[in-house]
Amino acid sequence: MKKNLLRVSAMSFALCICFGLASCGSDAQKGAPAAKAASTPAKSADALPNYRYVDLDTVLSKYNLAKDYNEEMLRMQTNMESEVKRHENSIQSFASSMQKKMQNNGYLSEESYKADQDKINNMQANAQRSVATLQSNFENAAMTAQKTVNDSIEAFIKDYNAKKGYDAILFKAATLYINPDLDITSEVVEGLNARYNKVKK
Repeated sequence: MKKNLLRVSAMSFALCICFGLASCGSDAQKGAPAAKAASTPAKSADALPNYRYVDLDTVLSKYNLAKDYNEEMLRMQTNMESEVKRHENSIQSFASSMQKKMQNNGYLSEESYKADQDKINNMQANAQRSVATLQSNFENAAMTAQKTVNDSIEAFIKDYNAKKGYDAILFKAATLYINPDLDITSEVVEGLNARYNKVKK
């Protein structure tokens, strides 16, 4: 089962988006009288509040940019695991050959044994450096991917809300319960993919 390597912190990201979109909603309503709230008739019980929500898990699983990055991260992870295994096999093979050589009195001098011991130590050190480099590259790529996806979603949401004029757009994970009629996840995913596919062409 594929792991979603671009899973973000929904709560912190949600707060960032909520505050940003609250200001967008305010901008969209500039010019309205200060006493608007007092003069506006009460909403009917069936009217929806002026905010909506998005299911971030669904967005990340269906947004093509996030899916492409996730596949790239999985490839990097697989390559890293293969490299670790290659080093392990090489070191184990050489260690086994040293053991057999010792058992068969193959070391005719202390110098020859020390040379092999130095060699396996170097193999281990090289393996550690190689794996550390791969791990660092993987972590940097994952952070870049996550930031790119987050920035892309945030930018789209702000553009989207500039047209819709909602007071806030929340993430579902940041709520205990929210009316399903307020869900705009499908619209957001469709809009994100339409924009991303246009850029890719």
